Amino acid sequence: MKGTVPYLLGVTGGLGSGKSTVCRFLSELGCRVFEADNVARELQIHDPEVVSAISLIFGQEIYFRDASGVLVPDRKKIASIVFSFPEKLAELNKAVHPAVFREFTRAVKKAGDDGVRILVKEAAILFEAGGDRGMDAVIVVAADMQRRIERAVRKGLGSAEEIKKRIASQLPQEQLIEKADYVIMNNGSEEELKKETESVYSKVLLAAQLS
Repeated sequence: MKGTVPYLLGVTGGLGSGKSTVCRFLSELGCRVFEADNVARELQIHDPEVVSAISLIFGQEIYFRDASGVLVPDRKKIASIVFSFPEKLAELNKAVHPAVFREFTRAVKKAGDDGVRILVKEAAILFEAGGDRGMDAVIVVAADMQRRIERAVRKGLGSAEEIKKRIASQLPQEQLIEKADYVIMNNGSEEELKKETESVYSKVLLAAQLS
């Protein structure tokens, strides 16, 4: 129904857990997905306040012009810094996340105006950034550590040692699971993950209808 507030479903999981795949399945099931991490990346290019804050944290030289002439941040360099110096990661999050929250607020209103029943907020650090506030429920996607490392390496996100360092900088998976309303374990095939997602979605849909 147009003008109603959509049911807000957070989806998170550590690096290599498969949360993006789960969100793709949820999209196919009819949910609208707000990709917080992608929005954050766009803001680091197009939002003047965010660009200014990042330049102050890492120095003006952290930005360079890409092949099309657009000023973009050196993400690899930023990653190497923030995963070695937690205080820099905290500063980066403080610079970016308020702008992401503003965009999500707009997305919630747009979803309500469009009559969307379930709006998914996909975020790697949902709990750490306080992005779980206001969610009606949260799904945590989890997997064995070795599987997570192998998946991340296959995606070209770094060496096994670099992936381990990035995972270590995130909230431990066990803590994510404790905070979750629903947990999807992703230790099998993509088809198994799809079936598990559909099973959890049926429960979420019922909760959304009752809310």
